[in-house]
Amino acid sequence: MVDSDRADPRGSLSGPPPNVRHVIAIGGGRGGVGKSVLATNLAVYLAQLGRTVVLVDADPAGAELHTILGVEAPGQRPSGEDDDTSDLEAVPTPIPGLLLLPQLYSQGSTVPLRPGRRPRWARGLRQLNVDYVLLDLGAGTAPATLDLFLAADLGVCVTTPEPPSVEVTYRFVRALFQRRMRGTLIKDRFKMRLVERALGELHPLPSPIDVIRCLARYDSRLGELAVDELVKLRPRLVVNGVRLRSDTELGAAMHDMAERYLGVDIDHVGHIEQDDAVWLSVVRRRPLLIDSPASKSARNMERIARRVLALATARDQTREARRVSVVPTAPTLYELLWTHRGATDEEVRRAYKRQRDVYQHESLALTSLLTEAQLRTEQARIDEAYDTLLDPVRRRAYDLSAFPESEDEHPMRDVKVDAALAAERAMLQQELVREINAETEFTGSLLAKVRESQGIEIEDISRHTKISAAHLRAIEAEDFRQLPALVYTRGFVQQIAKYLQLDPSHVSRTYLRRMRQWRAATGEPNP
Repeated sequence: MVDSDRADPRGSLSGPPPNVRHVIAIGGGRGGVGKSVLATNLAVYLAQLGRTVVLVDADPAGAELHTILGVEAPGQRPSGEDDDTSDLEAVPTPIPGLLLLPQLYSQGSTVPLRPGRRPRWARGLRQLNVDYVLLDLGAGTAPATLDLFLAADLGVCVTTPEPPSVEVTYRFVRALFQRRMRGTLIKDRFKMRLVERALGELHPLPSPIDVIRCLARYDSRLGELAVDELVKLRPRLVVNGVRLRSDTELGAAMHDMAERYLGVDIDHVGHIEQDDAVWLSVVRRRPLLIDSPASKSARNMERIARRVLALATARDQTREARRVSVVPTAPTLYELLWTHRGATDEEVRRAYKRQRDVYQHESLALTSLLTEAQLRTEQARIDEAYDTLLDPVRRRAYDLSAFPESEDEHPMRDVKVDAALAAERAMLQQELVREINAETEFTGSLLAKVRESQGIEIEDISRHTKISAAHLRAIEAEDFRQLPALVYTRGFVQQIAKYLQLDPSHVSRTYLRRMRQWRAATGEPNP
């Protein structure tokens, strides 16, 4: 681990510093979806954990991160200066542990410099003596943007629940695959010519699946190589500006659709609710996690940051992506509904309802993936799968014909499994082992942490204990004004503790102590 005390405050390249621990790239969406705000607050979150962080403004469209952080505008690069390492002079920010590598302009130019085009610049990032480097790549699919995203340890795409944003995200993923193939085959002219030939037969920015199968017709080994490269492509997804309940399900739906029609496993790491607090923080030139840490959008960003950190530090927790077949194959009826052979009738009904919602007309998750004719065909196939699997006789006949060599149930992967969630829970469980002991004081935030580490939602506790979700949220937020008398709150806390497999007596005693202290300080009665 890098010793933060030894870090050069400017991220100097002098001497033989240890390599940076992790590089995280934020990009993949069109302009205005919130990439810069997310990158800034991810950097703030890591800095608040005691890490040394360099935030890099690598947006080729212009410099803006210094404004979000309230830092003085960077100067110009002197005319004629062409040293790659001069772009790596970080400046301090008001947040301890956080440095900014601002975008620069050359004298006499109205276009900002485009870091990343020079290989020395990108390699220099790996030599900074810091814990994390965060790259705000801006919008677009320029070669420099794609190269930096691919070279990062973790790449995060940002989208919003709007058709143009979703389409741009899918376009970015297609461009990433093509760029990765070019980088892999750059020294093999023969195979590169085959790739160019295959791309010439397809429409611009085709699906990676189409590219792979076109390549396999020329050279089966090249097709398998392309599959290997596609499996390594693991972008993460954040949905920003969520307003409706259906918007919260967009990330999971895009994950499924990208895997089915593009062959790319896009992990959904979370969403950010639409909140004026974000706008106000930008106006005040203060990061959201500092300006309004209790806002709902700040809580969303903290959870995303925690998942990103977990993915970056516990990659063995991520599941293996499904490999694309170089030979076109029809999905099974179970795959059409994203369920498994052991699914009950109720599970089949829920799966069908979810797929009908995803495959409706003008579906956000399907933007740019299917034509109207293809959509109608898919809808018919889903209806046929539903009718067949709910009929015991037809289902048995189908199972015997589709899986003649096996009498065992082979469940398809659970669509609910999420690599980001799994990594986050593993990290939380490790932290809780250290935090919970006989002397632990249970706070609302600690109860929330225990709940999240077990993958339990507030609604799950509410259904089991019959405690209203509003009271459960008030307990976790320690909003004592919204809680009833102590005798009732004690019962609520004890039931929560039992559900989370904690000591009810210890949890209620320490939590109610905090509640009494608050009421004594505010003059509230203790009924």
